[in-house]
Amino acid sequence: MDYGAATPVDQRVLEEMMPYFGEKFGNPSSVYSLGFEAKAAIEEAREKVAKLVNVDKAGVIFTSNGTESNNLAIKGTVFQFKDKGKHIITSEFEHDSVLKTIDALKKHGFESTLVGVDSDGLVKLDELKDSIRDDTILISIMYANNEVGTIQPIEEIGKIAKEKGIIFHSDALAAAGKIPIDMERDNLNLVSIGSQEIYGPKGASALCLSQKRVKPLMLGGKQEGGKRPGTENVPAIVGFGKAAEISLEMMDSEATRLTAVRDKLIERITGSMKESYLNGHPTRRTSYNANIRFNYIEGESIVLNLDAQGIQVATGSACASESLQPSHVLLAMGVKAEEAHGSLQFNLGRGSSEEDVDYIMEVLPPVVENLRKMSPMTPDDFFDE
Repeated sequence: MDYGAATPVDQRVLEEMMPYFGEKFGNPSSVYSLGFEAKAAIEEAREKVAKLVNVDKAGVIFTSNGTESNNLAIKGTVFQFKDKGKHIITSEFEHDSVLKTIDALKKHGFESTLVGVDSDGLVKLDELKDSIRDDTILISIMYANNEVGTIQPIEEIGKIAKEKGIIFHSDALAAAGKIPIDMERDNLNLVSIGSQEIYGPKGASALCLSQKRVKPLMLGGKQEGGKRPGTENVPAIVGFGKAAEISLEMMDSEATRLTAVRDKLIERITGSMKESYLNGHPTRRTSYNANIRFNYIEGESIVLNLDAQGIQVATGSACASESLQPSHVLLAMGVKAEEAHGSLQFNLGRGSSEEDVDYIMEVLPPVVENLRKMSPMTPDDFFDE
């Protein structure tokens, strides 16, 4: 129940990749047939990935992961256009690869404004508008939150950015392949997307550009138009392309199916278990996400107990799983620190079913009850009839 941290590679994707580990091993930069074959495979994958977000294939830059894509988007943009201004707008809700990158830019003279979110995790549009300055050159707001699933008003933010002539970037790792993304409709200039979230291999992601230029983070060869030099990971890129193609085909049907499973899970838990609450917007959320907090206990304890009975769930972002700090996403939404510690993140996927929900409801209630009985935070009268 944690297809958010990683997804299994689709068998069709794996089959597409396999030749590029062996007989089709050419370097795409080589000027002979084996290299041309690898280069053609990359360009075919580029076209498939481009269709996922409605951008020209020339605007797809392959990277190694979402963190690199976000770094390239942000650093590459602000260093390219620093002569026009040094102010960046983002939200308190972003992934650490966005927040830490923007924070690190302070030593280069850049300034930033972190816009707040409401209790459902939606960016406060009025606050965003008020944050715009004459020297604002970049707005970076994620498409859908990776922890609580809230989908942001991207189209509205895009209109604001376009009217003001500000470059607009979105971290769409948690959205691409699951939600229809249209860079033209949303006035998006840069979008970060990844392979491992859509049943493709790890080690392949992309930064998609519709209009604006970016300055490369590394220097070297001319791969990826010089924006991301270095020999390409051909098998992973080929797999990414196939995964994007399949995700686009399955998007509508899978969203409908998973929404039913997700809603059943949320209703069964919050409707029958005391002091359990949904985190994130009740309806404006990704079809696969159910983030639920249980008061008086810690999520890590629930995770370990569930894992012992064959149920894998998350608590907070996978990228921060070793941290003992409560989720900055939940804190930004106004959730108290002690309550944020008790949150579970269910990320459904192609292998999830309503039967899984039934099994969870056999195992989860007694686990939570036992932990609450041991917890010093539980009120003395909690179990009274």
